[in-house]
Amino acid sequence: MNDISNKIEEMKFSPMEISDKDFQRLANFIQSNYGIDLTKKRQLITGRLSTSIRQKGYKNFAEFVEHLIRFKDENEVTLVLNKLTTNYTYFMREKDHLDYFCKNIIPSIVNKHKKDKTLSIWSAGCSTGEEPYNISMFLFDYLGTQAKEWDTRILATDISERALTAAQKGIYELPDTLPTGWKNKYFTDNKDGYHTVSSQVRNNVIFQKFNLMDPIKFRRKFDVIFCRNVMIYFDNPTKDALVQRFYDATLPGGYFLISYSENLSNKSPYKRLAPATFQK
Repeated sequence: MNDISNKIEEMKFSPMEISDKDFQRLANFIQSNYGIDLTKKRQLITGRLSTSIRQKGYKNFAEFVEHLIRFKDENEVTLVLNKLTTNYTYFMREKDHLDYFCKNIIPSIVNKHKKDKTLSIWSAGCSTGEEPYNISMFLFDYLGTQAKEWDTRILATDISERALTAAQKGIYELPDTLPTGWKNKYFTDNKDGYHTVSSQVRNNVIFQKFNLMDPIKFRRKFDVIFCRNVMIYFDNPTKDALVQRFYDATLPGGYFLISYSENLSNKSPYKRLAPATFQK
């Protein structure tokens, strides 16, 4: 009896095998619909999806892949995207990059819009929300008492519903790298080691589910687009096509920011201003 129990437990936690055919079908489906390149992620797929697939009642990957592709079941798609993409981010990520944004880009766009007092900023691939909240805090710091006169609302999008749900809650364990005074100014202490973003900051961010493979048809073009640590999942043709769509959605003179770990190809229409910082 113990041997049988052990075998069942072993089966629960051991990765399922995926055939070459099903692996290729899954990789093609995810790449063509969501831009994510899984061609070198076979072990990641089996390791991260096996337990969830079993829990949903599938006997093997063949059943799961067939159902996913045939019905494009939103729950199953969400499962794959949540399991295979990393929603890891934090406040003040790549501080030097944010310093450049504060010292050079914010003054530029504020000066440009001093008449209409409306800024248009997009955090594309916002993950769990730290980036757009971070941007809002910098804007409020810069504008000071004049912030009430401005529309600084930030569009924050992600393909992961799980990440967006966490972002909208705005509850975080804060790092020691926050600027002086921010903890008291922009957060409420929950008394359990976590802090909640203030309503002022949360109300400045509009969260929306969006697939970066879709056409970009928002009402306004953007002064600044942040897309940091997102395109690492894409192959070069997919990335080039996305950068062109970002360019078309950027206002003349507007800015495009990626992460230090990424590069744009020679096909990029943006001009480089500084590391990971570009302008139309």
